[in-house]
Amino acid sequence: MAIYQKQSRIHGLLLKSVQVEPAEVTALLWSFSYFFALLCAYYIVRPMRDEMGILGGVENLQWLFTGTLIAMGAAVPLFGWVSSRFPRRRFLPYVYGFFILVMLLFYLLMDEQRASPAVARAFFIWASVFNLFVVSVFWSFMADIYSNRQARRLFGFIAAGGTVGALAGPALTTLLVQPLGARNLLLVSALLLSWAIICIARLSAWSEAHPADDRTADDGTTTAAADDPLLGGSIWAGITLVVRSPYLLGICLLMLLFTTLATFLYLMQAQIVRDAFGDSAQRTAVFAAIDLAVNGLTLMLQLFLTSRLIKWFGLAVVLSLVPLLLAAGFALLGLAPVLLVLLLVQIIRRAGNYAIMRPAREMLYVVLTREEKYKAKNLIDTVVYRSGDALSAWVYAGMRSLGMSLTGVALVAVPLALLWAWIAFGLGRQQVKLAAARPRMEEV
Repeated sequence: MAIYQKQSRIHGLLLKSVQVEPAEVTALLWSFSYFFALLCAYYIVRPMRDEMGILGGVENLQWLFTGTLIAMGAAVPLFGWVSSRFPRRRFLPYVYGFFILVMLLFYLLMDEQRASPAVARAFFIWASVFNLFVVSVFWSFMADIYSNRQARRLFGFIAAGGTVGALAGPALTTLLVQPLGARNLLLVSALLLSWAIICIARLSAWSEAHPADDRTADDGTTTAAADDPLLGGSIWAGITLVVRSPYLLGICLLMLLFTTLATFLYLMQAQIVRDAFGDSAQRTAVFAAIDLAVNGLTLMLQLFLTSRLIKWFGLAVVLSLVPLLLAAGFALLGLAPVLLVLLLVQIIRRAGNYAIMRPAREMLYVVLTREEKYKAKNLIDTVVYRSGDALSAWVYAGMRSLGMSLTGVALVAVPLALLWAWIAFGLGRQQVKLAAARPRMEEV
């Protein structure tokens, strides 16, 4: 009785910010905790990654993006092999266990003062792979255990767990870096990843106890029970699934445009911050301040606005909102490519992506098969994402080498952002059609 009353109180508190049903409370809190652990682990090491990128030379960042793409290309078939041969409850912990081991390896390779150039470059590439891969797997898992109707109600709040983690990460770094040293923070990050593995086990148990036939779809029908079968298929299935699906190809194009514009802005940021601050510690502090501002704004949006925006305006409009704002931001940067404007645009872009674009983009996958949710989605979130990074980094370097100013780069980005908005709107409309035709399309 006491447990039931406690659950009722928690449910009442959650209802103030999210439309959660009593049977979903446990899963929602474990999902929140899971994403918190992931992003807290990443944001502990993110300032180190950004500073190592600058120390390696802003003019050489395109090489680091290319190295990241090559590493992604090697990781995806390995993930395809693991996911084809082990059930979800086993291969997901394997993925996080691998990143824990690599993190411990970097702990052994680094000294207390400063990493060697080779270790610094390797760390930049690894951190870039780590961020995309673990978050992609997280959202694949969420799209797998929640229905389309649940995703629309709960994904905004779940994303807020990541934002709280992204706030806690820089705070922990600031608090612990002096007494522990930067190198020892890698151990803290590894502990957080270990907690994510526990969350996976609890969520897998909840999913088995609340199969899909207990979850009502958008049209009021119920769907087939969810178990945890092997995904099967080829290690290259992600590629074939994408090539055969116009819907997935559209998501690829959306991702390429997103990463192109994000990379343009990142490289502009690196140059403007480098020119504004001559001291490495000052630059690291600026990057941490940007993270704190972004994550504070993101949390407010996720808790109180994201799910309501989708309810009020629909998925298509919400997906196109951020690229439209970014088009305006690049136009403003074209007029005034200075630090204050750049910081404003970067904060709005990143907060809008984390709070609005990312949860809405993950909803595009809910209507797909399990194999598409893991293999095709992982390919898009990693290789396609980093392909956009690498290609756009070289394009940016080429434009700059030809004498194009930051103003010129910003103005080139405006029509790309408008194209991104148009594609996002179309994909949002297509998702609604797929959800209506197949409320819970899933391989069993």
